[in-house]
Amino acid sequence: MADHFFSEDPASADVRRTVQARIWDRDYEFITASGVFSRDRLDLGTSILLREVRPSGSLRTILDLGAGYGPIACALAVELPEADVWAVDVNNRALELTGLNAAAAGVAERVHAVQPDDVPDDVVFDELWSNPAIHIGKPELHKMLLRWFGRLKPGGVAWMVVGKNLGGDSLQRWLTEQGYPCERVASSKGFRILKATATNRGGSPS
Repeated sequence: MADHFFSEDPASADVRRTVQARIWDRDYEFITASGVFSRDRLDLGTSILLREVRPSGSLRTILDLGAGYGPIACALAVELPEADVWAVDVNNRALELTGLNAAAAGVAERVHAVQPDDVPDDVVFDELWSNPAIHIGKPELHKMLLRWFGRLKPGGVAWMVVGKNLGGDSLQRWLTEQGYPCERVASSKGFRILKATATNRGGSPS
């Protein structure tokens, strides 16, 4: 099987480097590596999401779904000093990098970099942030989103960035049909920024 950034244990050599990014008026340097998503820079979709959306100061528990090496999780924890951020990914190398980057940002105690099944069952989220792994295929994508959207608190919000040519508009419609009213809040360079809200019509975790 080919090695992908969504492989649990990438077979590629663990070659590391650093990348710089400016997020919400702060400068960051992140450690990245081969075998993780967008190892050479903060990817364009995530950059647009972080440019268009800024977290509020009232959030307490946040999910970064598909965290990669942790730029979203680290920035959320820095921006919200009282928040706990669960950085979920299937890629163990990415999780290790997230831990290193959280430590470098001074937020290691509030960024929990874990495999999906290692999130305690009683943890629910005020917000979900994601640049979802569209390439895992629509059935797996839908299953993953329903699982985690089902753990949003009532009225909780999911922020996502999805390429228009990767099904951003159809995903918006599908989420609304599942009971998570979804709107497009911005569009830039071929990417859609989607905001979905949890209601009591939403599905339960699977």
